[in-house]
This record gives sequence, C-alpha cells and structure tokens, in this order.
Amino acid sequence: MTSQTDIAPQSADGAPTPPVRAESPTRPFYWSVRRELWENRSIYVAPLVVAALILLGDVISSGSMSEKMRLMATLGPARQAARLAEPREFIAVLLVGTGLIVAAVYCLGALHNERRDRSILFWKSLPVSNLTTVLSKASIPLLVLPLVIFAVVIVTQLIVTVWGSLVLVANGLSAAPLWTEVPFAQMTLVLLYGLAALALWYAPIYGWLILVSGWARRAAFLWAVLPPIGVCIVEKIAFDSSNLASMFGNRITGFAGDAFNFDAPGAMSDPLSQIDLVRYLSSPGLWLGLLVAAGFLAAAVWLRRRRDPI
Repeated sequence: MTSQTDIAPQSADGAPTPPVRAESPTRPFYWSVRRELWENRSIYVAPLVVAALILLGDVISSGSMSEKMRLMATLGPARQAARLAEPREFIAVLLVGTGLIVAAVYCLGALHNERRDRSILFWKSLPVSNLTTVLSKASIPLLVLPLVIFAVVIVTQLIVTVWGSLVLVANGLSAAPLWTEVPFAQMTLVLLYGLAALALWYAPIYGWLILVSGWARRAAFLWAVLPPIGVCIVEKIAFDSSNLASMFGNRITGFAGDAFNFDAPGAMSDPLSQIDLVRYLSSPGLWLGLLVAAGFLAAAVWLRRRRDPI
C-alpha cells in the first residue's frame, strides 16, 4: 500500500508539481542589499566621479612630470620612494574621505527616505523582517562601501601609474622607479586594513545616523548633529569640563592612533610595519563603540516596526 506521504503533489489539472524548495535564510538579506544598491547609486557613482576628476587632474599635470622625475633622481632612495608614494596616498585619502561623506548621507536617508515617499508601506508588506532590513542598510557603510572604495582606489592608482609610465617613456625617461620604488602590494594591504578598521571604529556613528533617520520626521541632519553638540555645551556650562567633546572627537579622528603605529622602525620602507592589530583589537574604544552601535541598530529595528509614513 502506498502511504500518503509517497503521493506526489498535483496541480488542478492532475499534473505533478515540482517540490517547493526551502528559501535560504540569507536570501532576503542578499536582495535587501541589492535593493539598497539599486536605490542609492551614489554609493558607487560618487567615488567613480571623484576618481574621474583625479585622473583628469593627473592628465593635465602630466606635462611637468618629466621635470619632477629628474629632480627626484637627485634625492636619496628613501626620500625618492616617499615622494613617489605621495600621489597614491593622496588618491587613497581623497577617496576614503569621499566614502565617509557618502556613508553619512546614506545613513541619514536610510530609513527616512522610505517614510517620506511612503514606500515603507510596500516594503513592509514583503516577507522581509525589520531586523533584516536594518542590518542590510547597516551593511552598506560597514561592508559594501569600504569594498567599493578599496576597488576604486586600487584601479585609480593603477591607471595613474600606467599613465605616468607612458609619459616618462615618451620623454625618454625610465618608468621603472614608478613600479619598483613604491611597495604596491604592501600599500594595498594597509589600505584594506585601514578601511576595515575605520568602518568598525565609525560603527556607532553610522548606527546613530540610521537611528535618527528612522526617528526624525524632518531635518534628520540637524537632529543627528544638534543633540551631541547640545550635551557638550551643557557639560561645559554645568561642570566646566570637555569630556564628552573629547570622546566625540576621539570617535571621529582617533582610530588611526589605535590602528597604526606610525613611529614603527622602517615604517617608510615597509608600510606593513605600521599596522598595530593587537593594540587596535585590545582598544576599549573599539568594543564599546561596537556595543553602542548594536544598541542603536536594535533601537532602529524597534522604530521601523512602529513608525508610519511621514
């Protein structure tokens, strides 16, 4: 006798239907991240625009490159390597700064925009939890944007080096110093480490901006900035101290002091020696910041569950 569980499911016309596959638990998160990339093209457009401007400026200034190389030839090996690395470091700093601005703007609109255009009603009707939605939005500044910046920096540096080589060869000079005097592989690893360290250090800032984005009805930027400034002013007037201001300032600018050791021996010739992973991972500021970021994101999940369109 055939048991009931052995009977294949059938459609209305009697034809067997294929078994329904269980959906992967990570699939809603994946498509939520894809949605953020579709709706926020500035995540990758802004870095590409800045990279294009850098390349344009490099092409315009290439006329004086031959003279600069002749002058650098008179310097010692260490100073020559440092001078050759300066354009690449400038590219990295400029694009990382662009990424921070894009991340701040994105976080301020992450939950606010869907409430303002009332699309939150549609997105809430889908089988995607509020937790998945908020985590997908937090993954943009914490994971996706650093990877985008990393890729754009590397490609831009490579194009600048290739163009510089062509210019030098066209003027009868050797392009070898551009490739041999600069430790590309080590600088790439330092850049990747720096982006990861910066993203984790800024996690509470991103979490706060996402929380404000889900709470404020309008002027999200002011609601994000004025409360920290206000508590600093109150502390200064009431207690004549600046502990909160120092804490906020360290959160914005203090990651490099914990993540890198710029005074390490051989830091100029070996960029990897600047990395101080042990000190960074043992920094109380890192783990307290991550704990605060988790609290902000949990509050954002709670808010999204209860907030209505503006």
